[in-house]
Parts: sequence; structure tokens; C-alpha cells
Amino acid sequence: MENQRHILMILTSHDKMEDTDNKTGVWLGEMTDPYYKFIDAGYQVLFASPLGGEPPIDPMSKLTEHVTASNRRFIDDSIAQSQFKDTLSLDNILSSAFDAVFIPGGHGPLWDLSRHPDVSRLLQDFIKEGKPVGAVCHGPAALLALAKDHPDYLVGKKLTAFTNVEEKLVFRNDHIPYQLETKLQELGADFSSALIPFAVHVVQDGNLVTGQNPLSAGPTASKIIELLEGLNEQNLEL
Repeated sequence: MENQRHILMILTSHDKMEDTDNKTGVWLGEMTDPYYKFIDAGYQVLFASPLGGEPPIDPMSKLTEHVTASNRRFIDDSIAQSQFKDTLSLDNILSSAFDAVFIPGGHGPLWDLSRHPDVSRLLQDFIKEGKPVGAVCHGPAALLALAKDHPDYLVGKKLTAFTNVEEKLVFRNDHIPYQLETKLQELGADFSSALIPFAVHVVQDGNLVTGQNPLSAGPTASKIIELLEGLNEQNLEL
């Protein structure tokens, strides 16, 4: 399919929390909900991560109360499983091969995606090329890597992410290097959140689309699809 859209999905490689034996990693539903939104729209998705290979999955996201329909679909999807177990290393990725980038959460991005040079390089390139950038929950930590090279990028930028209140409610507040909401605000972001913790909240600022929490993952991906279809319509008009 010549005009098929290609989405780069950047996943964390980090699995350790601080001052606890509890593990972290990719929050499964924040990956699978957007993945199938893109797949069902006819797009192709490529998984990449800082270390390549199979990323860790946050054990909490496998618990019954967090299992989504897309999680169950993923378990039975041999193609997606194979791709997940063999993600490409970020240093092998060029933005020119993709139409958009999407970054799921899980606490892992607070450590690795927030300071990885290839995350900064790729986000800079996607932004320069006018392509959508999506991130959900702790995924917006990747914007911190970009802000190290471009301190002005986050100033006044409308966005959201996992909130300080939500962090306390999941009892991980003492096991993370910083609170993402606070860090983004310190860098000048115009941060907003839902009135009720864990409710769906998606913010769009130009080509940047961010979601607050796991329930916001699918809607964030849907907004990226809307942006891409809008770009497609514009291209047809030229």
C-alpha cells in the first residue's frame, strides 16, 4: 500500500524503581491501546527502544484490573508479539521513515527516555519535519531529553502527563527520581489535567498531542490519527 502511514513507537528499556524491589517498564495498555488504534486505521507500527530487543513490561499492568481488550488481543497476536520481542535500537532509526511518533508510558521513561540523546535527536527531527508527536502518561518524560538541547521548547507548551496526585495514589511517589508534572512545569510547560484523577484527558498543541494517564492512551492515538488524516487531506488539496 503506497500511501500507508508508518508510526514509530518508542518504548522504555528501563525496569528498575528506586528504593524498592518493585519493577517497572512499559505500561502494557498504553502501548496496546494506541497500537491497535493505528493498526485498525491501516497504519504500520514499528517498535524501537534505547537498548533494542525485548522491553520490560510493568508487572502491575498485567494485573486483572488493568487488562484491556487490546492487551488480550496483543497476547494472541503473534506478529505484534514478535515485533515487541525484537524492537530496533533507537540509534538505527531515522524520522524520515515515519509519519508520526508515539511514546507510551510506564515509569521507565522517567529514567531512560528523559535523557537519551537519540530521543532528543528523533523528536527534534519529527518537529522540524512538521510530523505529529504523541506521548501518554510518563511518555512525555521524553520531552525532557528534547528540552536539554532546546530549553525554550516547553515554554508555554500546552500539555499533560501523569500527575503528582496520580503518582501518590499509585504509591510510587517515593520510588521515582522526580515528579513529571513538577518537572514539566519547572521547564515552563502550560500543564493541565482532568478534574478527577485517572479520568481521560488529552491535550493538543499544534502537532504535539499528550495524554494524562492509561485511559488517555487510546484517545491520544485517535487524535494523532486525526492529525495525520488532516495532513493527508491537505496533501490532496495541493
